[in-house]
Amino acid sequence: MAKTALIMKSQRKPKFPSRAHHRCKLCGRPRGYLRKFEMCRLCFRELALKGEVPGIVKASW
Repeated sequence: MAKTALIMKSQRKPKFPSRAHHRCKLCGRPRGYLRKFEMCRLCFRELALKGEVPGIVKASW
């Protein structure tokens, strides 16, 4: 779990737009962020396996 202070800091508007940093909306993780879904790879995988992300199906062939 990410530190609450860092999550709050990333939610503030940065002084310059290039300083903006993405974090997972669910857990606050800064790495492995998927922009299309606005969450980290770990949360994405959990929700996809539960079937809570529309249009995502586990590949099998």
